[in-house]
Amino acid sequence: MWPINYKCKIFATMKIHLKALRAPFLAGSLVPVIIGSAFAFSANRFSFSLFLLCSVGVSGLHLGANLLNDYFDDRGSDPINVRVTPFSGGSRVIQNRELTPSTVFTMALFFFAIGLGVGIWLVCLGRPLVIPIGVLGLGAGWAYSSPPFQLMSRGWGEAVIFLAFGPLITLGTYYVMTGLLSWPAFAIGAPQGFFIAGVIWINQFPDYQADRKADKKNLVVRLGPGFSRYLYCAIMSMAFVTVFFLIEGMGFSYLIMLSLMAFPMAVKAMRILWREYLSHSRTIPAQALTIQTLIAHGLLISIGMALSRFV
Repeated sequence: MWPINYKCKIFATMKIHLKALRAPFLAGSLVPVIIGSAFAFSANRFSFSLFLLCSVGVSGLHLGANLLNDYFDDRGSDPINVRVTPFSGGSRVIQNRELTPSTVFTMALFFFAIGLGVGIWLVCLGRPLVIPIGVLGLGAGWAYSSPPFQLMSRGWGEAVIFLAFGPLITLGTYYVMTGLLSWPAFAIGAPQGFFIAGVIWINQFPDYQADRKADKKNLVVRLGPGFSRYLYCAIMSMAFVTVFFLIEGMGFSYLIMLSLMAFPMAVKAMRILWREYLSHSRTIPAQALTIQTLIAHGLLISIGMALSRFV
């Protein structure tokens, strides 16, 4: 039997490492996996084992990107950021001296290795194009935070996140399930791309002052919080408008309009941010609603596609 104090120390260490992962944000990558799987299901090509492999691989890349972002932000805006919220400002494990930067960087490499390992496994199962798709996702996660690219500071971060956490994941998941690449599988990820861009966008409001001081020139810093409110509303609205394009332009079933049931949540988030965009504490409900809208919309559009198989 281990001493009680030793067990407590182990649990405390595990808690710190889990905090560093920012695992709740995995919704941003796992929901597109569900959407791509639902599209495969609608074509009668769903595989639960492949779904699990996709989930593990994508999660590895996402967690690695989270850790890498914390590692490089520790050299930039995070140490001077005093407007931290549960959704922005990083995990703070480095700033609180709970983990060293080198530990966080090593953890990032470990999770990237998991994603790469799953990719190699899928290649052995006859899905060779997983490698270029995965490399694009890995490259996006790396270039978002890491020098010399640091796209998050150059105004390109939202566009990269849109592709990496939207169309690229749905296309990759559908390819793993079916062995086929298709434009509809790419396009069905567009609403999620807009939502994850919305998550990144709204999280930049509380970070605005620290990002500006650290010369982290994301689009909210470049455009200013006042004007950026309009673009947040446009991004969130485009996620819903895209649903009609998917039906009319890509031939998806009208049942994916179930996803429009998430619109009131988005409207509430937009109203809160519009009023409270200068208050880091009062924007927290809008941050939460943005993530909740992403999840609800993604699950509803997946249900609509799954039902289309029987209609």
